[in-house]
Order: sequence, then C-alpha cells, then structure tokens
Amino acid sequence: MALTFRGGVHPDDRKMATAAKPIQRAPIPPRLILPIRQHIGAPCSPVVKAGETVKKGQVVAEAGGFVSAPIHAPTSGKVVQVAEQPHPVFGSCPAVVIESDGRDEWLEEPAARDWQQLGAAEIKDIIRQAGIVGMGGAAFPTHVKLSPPPDKKIDTFILNGAECEPYLTADHRVMLEMPEKIITGIQIIMKVLGVDKAYIGIEENKPDAIKLLTEQCRGTGIEVVTLATKYPQGAEKNLIKAITGREVPSGGLPMDVGAVVQNAGTVVAVAEAVGRGVPLIERVVTVTGSCIAEPQNMLFRLGTTFEDAVAACGGFAVEPAKIIMGGPMMGIAQRTLSVPIIKGTSGILTLSAKEVAVGPERPCIRCGRCVEACPMGLVPSMLSILAERGHYEVAKDEYDLLDCVECGSCVYTCPAKRNIVHYVKLAKAQLAAKAKKQG
Repeated sequence: MALTFRGGVHPDDRKMATAAKPIQRAPIPPRLILPIRQHIGAPCSPVVKAGETVKKGQVVAEAGGFVSAPIHAPTSGKVVQVAEQPHPVFGSCPAVVIESDGRDEWLEEPAARDWQQLGAAEIKDIIRQAGIVGMGGAAFPTHVKLSPPPDKKIDTFILNGAECEPYLTADHRVMLEMPEKIITGIQIIMKVLGVDKAYIGIEENKPDAIKLLTEQCRGTGIEVVTLATKYPQGAEKNLIKAITGREVPSGGLPMDVGAVVQNAGTVVAVAEAVGRGVPLIERVVTVTGSCIAEPQNMLFRLGTTFEDAVAACGGFAVEPAKIIMGGPMMGIAQRTLSVPIIKGTSGILTLSAKEVAVGPERPCIRCGRCVEACPMGLVPSMLSILAERGHYEVAKDEYDLLDCVECGSCVYTCPAKRNIVHYVKLAKAQLAAKAKKQG
C-alpha cells in the first residue's frame, strides 16, 4: 500500500519527456558565474580577484559562518570578474566569474578514501569543506542539518526520492543510474547521525527506481517505501508523516520528531565528497518543457548560465513565454537567461504562452477548496485575505502563517485565481522586516 498524507493535489506530472532519458554530461561552457549566495544562511566571501588563475575544486569563496557553505571552482581557468551578476533567486548578487582554460585541471586529483575509518566529526567537516547543501531546492547547508543539538535525539534518516514536482526527473535518474552512490551516501549519513534505520521514500510513478533500490538495499538496514503519487509528497513534514506517522509540531523542525531528511542529489554529493574528496561543483538538472528542442537530464557544472544549458539541449523549438528555475508549483520565474545554475537548481522549465495563460484574480468565494488541499491543515483563504489587507500579525498568531510551506496546492485548486502564495510571501517578508527593525 502506498503511503501518503492528508491534503495535497494531483497535477499531471508531465515527466514523460525526460523520465526515460539517461543523464548526459554537458560541455563546459567558456564562462561560469558563481554567485556568493547559493544556500540558506550567511553569504560567502570571495577569496580570489580578477586576473588570478584557479584550478578545478579550488575554493573561490569562503563560508560566511557556521550556517554557510564554501564555493569551489567548477573548472580551471582565469577569474575575469568579481562583480554583481544576475541571480536566479535574488535578482542580482556579487559573483566570481571564471573563464575556462579548456584544460579542466584539478587542484587536487580525487582519490578513493575509506570513509568507514572516519569518525562522525571528521565526516561532517569533510561535508562542510565540500560545500554541500540541500539540492532539492532549499539549499540548507548539509553539515548543519547533520549537527542537531544534543537534546534532539535522531533515530531515523529519510532519503527523499519523491520528486513530486511536475516535469522534474533529475532525482529519478540519479536513483536509477547511481544506486551504489545513493546507498553509500545514506550509510555515511547514518554513521554521522548514529542511527541504524533509514528509509528511501519513492512515489509509485517511479516503479523502476522502487524495484532497483529495493534489490540494492537488501541487508543494509535501508528500507524502500512506496509513496502515493501526490503533490507535495516530497515536502519534509509530509514525507515524515507518511513514512513514520510522526507529526512535526507547529513551528517545529524534523529533528523535533527524531528525523533528518535529505534528497537524492545531496546524498550522492555526500558519497562523492567523503568517499573521493570531490567538492560540490556540478549537479544534475532537468531541462524541459514544451519549448525545449531536446528535453534532457544533464550534468552541468555549477555556474553554467541558463542560456548555455538550453543550448546544450538543442535550443528553443519555440519561443517561451515563461522560464522557471525548478518546477511549476514552487519554482521561480526568471527574467533573463543570463542567470547561472546554482547548487539548488533542480530544473529549468520552459512554458509557452498558452500554458501560462491565467485569468484575472477575483475575490475569495469561500469555497474551501484550498483548505481541503492544504497539506499543513491551514486555511489559505484567510491567510491571503489577511495579508492582502495588511493584517500580518493576525495571520501569524491566529492562522499559523509561518507553518505555510508555500507549496502552491491552494493556488492550483483556487477557482478565483487568488495569488495565495504571493500574499503569504508578502506577509512573511513584512514580518521579517519588522523583526529586523526591532532588533
């Protein structure tokens, strides 16, 4: 029986264009743009200047604190700029720009390492130095997630293989093509956390991945769990509820119920860093949508621009009306193809004018569809109305605004075309600005 959670929606998954396509390695573009903000937490500080030569794997920007992660050169070449550049999340951001020399030379060649001889603290330090962050989109530094306070006893690790966003298939292909790295990465994390139980949660629309990993995990203490195909099945709190039955409390974190969750790409990055000494310099990205000539899952060097990524997939078959980083439910619309692929870029989605056509926003009709769909048990209609009228504190104190994960299920079901998530983001931003002003 497929496990699931209350609420959620069932959009057409639109994964057929890339689900069966093996990962292809993209060519290294002539120029790579590395923003100093690629994770939740403190931005990095550049440690190179224009004119310097760098090698593949060399740190070009140091972490800005404990909740931060360094950035490494994805290839060898010359630093041509350290300046403001387009950013897919923040609009613009200081970045290190590297011009490739075509040699792709390592600063230090990767070498196999017996991770089983390392202690938990050593492993976490390797993960920190490798610059690994959550690669499902949130980009939270992985070493921080693996360092819960002493009073938070962790007994369960969950690999998020749901990949519930429509169109995206990068994690699906990673699970099919890198099962050994998936298992090694999980075992490394289990050692760090001191747990002997781990789960891999995969939606039932990926039967090939379920079958393969079930076979590969026999005798490892890792259990593959089949999840219902439903959005947002991959949200951490929903995943924990579906697999363990535990409910993360309002305002709480997974560690409050003894769980840690990472996605497939992150676990592979952990295996590469701890087992071979490879920092996070590349990732698999789904480039898809009706406007792409040859939709693909491709392994790109970080810093590759969306323009170069699209070119690697044959360019545009038709001119897109919208380009999104990520999936259609939680992704971020882009204003230019000059933005780079960063650590949290799981997909590049292109949509035609017909596909993005929406009607005008109308007043809430109190139909309750958003309430039924909300996986967090909130009342999204009231959140949008309160935020629209500026009653941010009421939304927070009486309607649990901060528990909203911004999944977009409410917007998907709303017949009045209310921009509910936009109102939620506005309210959260206003509350954060007020808190900052008050010190």
